[in-house]
Amino acid sequence: MALKDTQNALRRRGLPDATIDLLLSRYTSLGSIAEASTSDLVELGLTEEDAAKVLKVVGSPKKGTRKTEKKAADAAPESKIEFHEVSKTEPLTPMEERLTDMADEMDLRLSRRVISELASRIDGYELPEDSIKALLKKADQRFREHLMDANESAGILAAQSIGEPGTQMTMRTFHYAGVAEINVTLGLPRLIEIVDARRVPSTPMMEIHIKPELAGDVDAVRKVASRIEKTTLLDIADIETDIVNMRVIVHPDEIKMEQKDITLEQIVEKLDKDRRLRKLARIEDGKIILSTSETEEPSFRKLQSIVQAARDAVIQGISGIERAILRKEGNEYVIYTAGSNLRDVLVEENVDPSRTTTNSIQEIYEVLGVEAARNSIIHEASRTLEEQGLTVDIRHIMLVADLMTNDGDVKAIGRHGISGRKSSVLARAAFEITATHLLHAALTGETDFLDGVAENIIVGQPVTLGTGAVNLVYEPKRKGAQQ
Repeated sequence: MALKDTQNALRRRGLPDATIDLLLSRYTSLGSIAEASTSDLVELGLTEEDAAKVLKVVGSPKKGTRKTEKKAADAAPESKIEFHEVSKTEPLTPMEERLTDMADEMDLRLSRRVISELASRIDGYELPEDSIKALLKKADQRFREHLMDANESAGILAAQSIGEPGTQMTMRTFHYAGVAEINVTLGLPRLIEIVDARRVPSTPMMEIHIKPELAGDVDAVRKVASRIEKTTLLDIADIETDIVNMRVIVHPDEIKMEQKDITLEQIVEKLDKDRRLRKLARIEDGKIILSTSETEEPSFRKLQSIVQAARDAVIQGISGIERAILRKEGNEYVIYTAGSNLRDVLVEENVDPSRTTTNSIQEIYEVLGVEAARNSIIHEASRTLEEQGLTVDIRHIMLVADLMTNDGDVKAIGRHGISGRKSSVLARAAFEITATHLLHAALTGETDFLDGVAENIIVGQPVTLGTGAVNLVYEPKRKGAQQ
């Protein structure tokens, strides 16, 4: 097992098989190869150039440095955590500066987020320096306790932690404010939508927040809802067919038009933009008349097409938003919509773009970018699980979100996404379309180095994780050796 691991490690470093065979005829580990000299490798049959290349890729230590490094490793703390410096977009508060300086003096590597959280909690209290130091030590201790062990199979744990409670979910539909027109898929179907990275969710929905200064004014919020909700001519008027005169008469409902803040001129303007109704509408005595053009011969078929076009004509609203309702949350009103169009809603007047969101992850990716999509996956998946009364550690969900978005776009977890892009032939074959994967691999001459979990289980050998990542070698004592 140890020899095979060394062989795979040398292959991953780009060394040819002939060179690897020569090295493994004398050496059994990367460490023993690294300690060899160029002349030792030349004796094996390598050229000086190849020997230098081997030592370079393996990491040959300079004379005397190995012992120094070992001493330094022994003297250092057991698990030293290094952080990349985070760009400070906002200046540090005096308390944050104090805590940062104290953490540096104590050689604690606490993140900016932890420092800020602690500073906000203790700011304003007169705490002695010893208490603050104890607090910092405790925070550092808790952080280290939550670190994952080396060689832990993080991916398998995350998959099991989400998959197991997912099988016990109830499948139900949730209605907001008792309005049947607006519903959103929850439970297992919603979780499947998220991990499949569906382009359009089965029930797209938006949560639109209004600017704080207007959020408590129900009339102002209702105006925004009216502007973004799809409004057809049939919603604000009665349509009558005058067969005698071969025309269509639109009787507007003044109350509904006032609620929607729509005028007759706006209706005519919108009807003129419809290619089926262009230049057919005119206002007469507070009504809108639609009649065939004088150049055309009147017909019942033409009249019927005008009626149908008038019924379907969209007078106001944003494309994709079918329904909008108001719901009071705390001291402000929030608009919930059936349908989603994030790009157009964000530029709408009086909408708060920092708090407005949609349940369509692909739409968030296209409008706001991949980081926003990652946060949306985490938020949607954790909320779906919480609403079913299931508790899953957020870090498992974060790992899934990171895996789905680490290439700069949103990939599904399936054969068309992450599972289909695995480097291991056996891992891909174990997931779906087994025969196709194996046949294609045989035709193209693919090699499987058996690095992962699934492929090692298939061939019946220990996985290279946990205890399987450690090799123990027994070296018997030689005769005459000192005890």
